[in-house]
Amino acid sequence: MVILGIDPGFAIVGWGVLESYKGQFRVMGYGSIQTKAGLPIEERLNQIFDGMNTIIDKYKPDAMAIEELFWNTNQKTGISVAEARGVIITSAYRKGLKISEYTPLQVKQAVVGYGRAEKKQVIAMVTSILKLPKPPKPDDTADALAIAICHGHADSNVLSKFYKM
Repeated sequence: MVILGIDPGFAIVGWGVLESYKGQFRVMGYGSIQTKAGLPIEERLNQIFDGMNTIIDKYKPDAMAIEELFWNTNQKTGISVAEARGVIITSAYRKGLKISEYTPLQVKQAVVGYGRAEKKQVIAMVTSILKLPKPPKPDDTADALAIAICHGHADSNVLSKFYKM
């Protein structure tokens, strides 16, 4: 199965594509879609939509795993990220991908083994699990790869056939 992991954002959308087979992973590609502050919101959302379509067309994933929205105290930022997340989900839906959502707690648990792990622990484990020569940058990209790993583990788990995460 080819999994597209997404860490949604408005300024930076982290993405990572992994091939997963029985809990083993092969990295196909990773990076970020970045939009510039000061551009009209509709232009930034369109850049995210176009970027997603390009990634999906290039890697042809079977599924997309995306982090659930974590609401922070800045409502304006939260709304912008929610709008970007909507564009991302729409892109995946239109391309026929199965879409799964995971909380930050679930992702950390799957990658580090501890749901309250620090960001640096997640980055270190992603680098180790995927045998990368160096930690992926920006951090949003490492988070996207962690989300893809989480989905790969959930999908290969026998219990996942009976219980939805």
